[in-house]
Amino acid sequence: MPRRVYDATWGRLFAWGYDAFQRRAEDAGMRERRGSFLADASGRCLEIGSGTGLNLEQWPRDVELVLSEPDPHMAARLRRKLSGSGRNAEVVEAPAERLPFPDASFDTVALTYVLCTVPEPRPALMEIARVLKPGGRFLFLEHVRSPEPGLARWQDRLHGAWYLFAHGCHCNRDTLRTIEASPLQIERAERGEIPGTVALVKPMLLGSARR
Repeated sequence: MPRRVYDATWGRLFAWGYDAFQRRAEDAGMRERRGSFLADASGRCLEIGSGTGLNLEQWPRDVELVLSEPDPHMAARLRRKLSGSGRNAEVVEAPAERLPFPDASFDTVALTYVLCTVPEPRPALMEIARVLKPGGRFLFLEHVRSPEPGLARWQDRLHGAWYLFAHGCHCNRDTLRTIEASPLQIERAERGEIPGTVALVKPMLLGSARR
């Protein structure tokens, strides 16, 4: 199936059902985890891959917020959610690998379940480092390759099927290693589990890094 047909059909359906697909995990504790994850955000903030806006209510109210999302179906739902939220934020349709912002534009950059999906995580991290101010903070919450060999093998085996179902998500990426190899310096990295979801995407990495 050509990519444009896949995006126009399954991509639209995936965006339509994304909040429902995430609801079990959100109700099992991920909503609170998002809030604590974003509590340290300050100043001018960029969220990359904002999706349908599941983080929208978790951002501190005193930040200046810019939301980027490359998928037009997700961005449409994000704008609708934003319009009813009472928040003042800008939505920009742009990929993580090509952010349309000047160098050193943001005090905080955050993303959730994004480095699993971007086509090339290394260029995305280079862009994050570029748009962060010196000393700026990068916040990440990702599902990642399992440190347990048995589950990691299943992630490899089922990668293709999951990639098609989850609209480009790679369930087996070693995201910690990729961040460690970037220009960003890790401050904190915690492993855990995403509640209320399938084992394939249960391993979680949460932390922060500095420019």
